[in-house]
Amino acid sequence: MATKKTSMFTLTERVTITAATTETFATIDLGSYVDVGDRQALQIHSVDYIFQSTAASQSVTVAMGNSGVVHCQLTDLNRGGLVFANDRALVSSGQLNFDTDGFLTKDLDLYPDNFGKGSDDGRFVVNDQLYITALTSALASNQAVNITVRVNCSIVSLTAKDFMAIAIQSTAADN
Repeated sequence: MATKKTSMFTLTERVTITAATTETFATIDLGSYVDVGDRQALQIHSVDYIFQSTAASQSVTVAMGNSGVVHCQLTDLNRGGLVFANDRALVSSGQLNFDTDGFLTKDLDLYPDNFGKGSDDGRFVVNDQLYITALTSALASNQAVNITVRVNCSIVSLTAKDFMAIAIQSTAADN
């Protein structure tokens, strides 16, 4: 299906949430990696989410202040907000829970954030951007929650049939 053109590398983007209950957005530009003419796609192997406070040395519990949850999703289409797990555009999602008793946990959202490293393992993306949506339900005064999204990926060349199938599926997911 896919022929690797590069070894695995990491794309990184940080989204900063400065207001509770307001979705915050960021993008990862893939224009340099995806080429329709050469049937070149981005193969995503895994996605990691790193939750931090206003300062990198500060605990995220300080930024949240009260009990709450932080959501973050990565999609290959711009949905304009958080999506359900059955949305085909959803690439990965992460969630962090905090309660005032001091418990900080990563909730199991059971969505595959690790797709494997084989030549046919992974999520193939032919769109020119990845979209990050983040939301927190709690935020202390003058604080921010920073989420770094690390996408481990490689560039692959697809057959004409495979590239067309992925492009059609991506377009169909837009409906």
